[in-house]
Amino acid sequence: MTKVFIDGSSGTTGLRIYERIEARTDIELIKLPEEKRKDEAARKEALHEADIAFLCLPDEAAREAVKLAEGSDTVIIDTSTAHRTDPGWAYGFPELKGLRDKIASSKRIANPGCHASGFIALIEPLVAEGVISKDTALTCLSLTGYSGGGKKMIAEYEAPERDSLLMAPRVYGISQSHKHLKEMKLIPGLDIEPAFYPVVADFYSGMETNISLFKKDIKGTAEDIRSIYRERYSGKIVHYEESLDDAGFISAAKLKDRDDMAVSVSGNEERITLIALFDNLGKGASGAAVQNMNIVLGIDEAAGLVTE
Repeated sequence: MTKVFIDGSSGTTGLRIYERIEARTDIELIKLPEEKRKDEAARKEALHEADIAFLCLPDEAAREAVKLAEGSDTVIIDTSTAHRTDPGWAYGFPELKGLRDKIASSKRIANPGCHASGFIALIEPLVAEGVISKDTALTCLSLTGYSGGGKKMIAEYEAPERDSLLMAPRVYGISQSHKHLKEMKLIPGLDIEPAFYPVVADFYSGMETNISLFKKDIKGTAEDIRSIYRERYSGKIVHYEESLDDAGFISAAKLKDRDDMAVSVSGNEERITLIALFDNLGKGASGAAVQNMNIVLGIDEAAGLVTE
């Protein structure tokens, strides 16, 4: 039986991972009592005892946890930003070419960022196939539910007497220095970071990533892009959909509470819109972490996940 420790199990991501694996008969969860949850010695012991450990911590705390795990044979799956562009870590998006095998054999796996997951799923195949060049200037608009902001933001949105401004969507990251930008450039192989506009709105979970392309930006057609997505994304977790349209609308909450991702192409031949729909807590965080664990274990990557 595989021993698993969730360091940071009381946070939103940690709780969702716990929900996905607590009933599994192939996993034994290592749990610390509440009073030991932040005790360094207790955490170190748990990290060394575990076969696989999830780090659901702020960046600096995640780096410290990796140091605590030194000398062990534990596989670390880090859900923070700390190691996503570190060449010594496997980037945990197995649908990208070459990464599934790297994840399966790695002791250090960096879980992708939520917005970054949608962007990379849409752009990496197009760069790889030469449909767009590495120096293309891209713009990305990505909508998320407020759970992506963690406990503090959840409390703000769910407060009985909340600020009325929370009732409308809010753009953030307006300085163009969002923490996901580094991986959004590096992983697809781009020369420049995209202009990125994340938006948080008054719904708990769900995510919709949109990228616009003009005809002049691509080598080929919208149908060529569809063909690439059809071939690349035919699995249980990431899949191509001919249309995500619901009577002229696409809801960012369409795949809420699920761990899969749907990608699609809309617009027309002159102005093409690439769309990725998923849950910011699912394929955008906890679902991806559990998928990576399943790959390390050599079992069905969708085990314990909600894909329909």
